Amino acid sequence: MGDTDDEFVYDEASGEWISAADARAKAGDNAIEVRDAVGNLLADGDQVTLIKDLTVKGAGQTLKRGTLIKSIRLTGDPQEIDCRYEGIKGLVLRAEFVKKR
Repeated sequence: MGDTDDEFVYDEASGEWISAADARAKAGDNAIEVRDAVGNLLADGDQVTLIKDLTVKGAGQTLKRGTLIKSIRLTGDPQEIDCRYEGIKGLVLRAEFVKKR
């Protein structure tokens, strides 16, 4: 059989099959760093707290400073994070208004 036990994945951008190791390296190059207001690196699933009162457009609600937001998701934009909060669907916050807990 030889030493060709490496896994291959399909790269949609190039339309070619590449080794899994190359795909991981490529994904690492394209990774966007999202940082909170004090410079901490954020990741999916992190908990954050608000550092100032924010009025939520369309919800008629104000989120107060110190509000805990659980289980964030990164959006691919270095300044926006997707959040869940009771009573508000589709909440997206700017990373500059949160602090990692």
